[in-house]
Amino acid sequence: MRELEEWLSWMRAERRAAPGTIASYTESVAGFLRFMAGHLGAEPDRAALAALTAADFRAWLAHAAASGRGNATRARQLAAVRGFFRHLARRHGFANEQLRLVATPRAKKPLPRALTPPDAAAATEVDALRDAALFMLLYGCGLRISEALSLDVRAAGAEALRVTGKGGKERLVPVLPAVRASLAAWLAVHPTPAPDAPLFLGARGGRLNPGVAQRVLREHRRLAGLPEHATPHALRHSFATHLLAGGADLRSIQELLGHASLSTTQRYTALDEAALLAVWEKTHPRS
Repeated sequence: MRELEEWLSWMRAERRAAPGTIASYTESVAGFLRFMAGHLGAEPDRAALAALTAADFRAWLAHAAASGRGNATRARQLAAVRGFFRHLARRHGFANEQLRLVATPRAKKPLPRALTPPDAAAATEVDALRDAALFMLLYGCGLRISEALSLDVRAAGAEALRVTGKGGKERLVPVLPAVRASLAAWLAVHPTPAPDAPLFLGARGGRLNPGVAQRVLREHRRLAGLPEHATPHALRHSFATHLLAGGADLRSIQELLGHASLSTTQRYTALDEAALLAVWEKTHPRS
């Protein structure tokens, strides 16, 4: 279609689009036009494109899904088609408002990546007492790093933490003896152990910055030979995954993690099933 070549030429010259982008746009829009030719019974011209309904666009997306295209791919293809239609409106004076009614396919959230129990334990074995206590808290209590860094000194030593999570929702999280011991070791050398002082201090005496904690674990995983996904948030994932593998029920894990919806916690079921399947495929004689 001449208009497609015109748009691609404009993208190259005016937008300085990379060759890979041009190739992706070409494939997406050409595929859309091929589908519409079959769908409408003839190659679409400007008038036919202007007359397309939201149902026509959805039929194209449904066909792509049936062909095995994932949500992320279809979202990228739809973005290319929208760009093409903006060009038609800008250069040729017509627009198809029906395209605004078509929702963008939402990419599925990737499953959380947990560490193995030995790797999770190794991630907490850093030299600095502050960092060891923080990482023990993330793995042993399943806290978000923001939740851990918001704690004051008065929280340490308790058998249960009162944590304020997303949306200001409070929850009680039991503290394992090993976590309490690590916190006690850090408090013994804490520079300002007043009850209302930040539990985890940064270099200037304020609350520790999450980026600093992430950098510490990044450097530690390199020295300890841990996988690239050994991050502070992976310790929280590991907490939930290891509880599930040990027989804990989803509702209890939901409460411990502070998830508003059980469906969020159910992602760990898929993760555990994936791990079990991997073991089965590796060890079962008929796999």
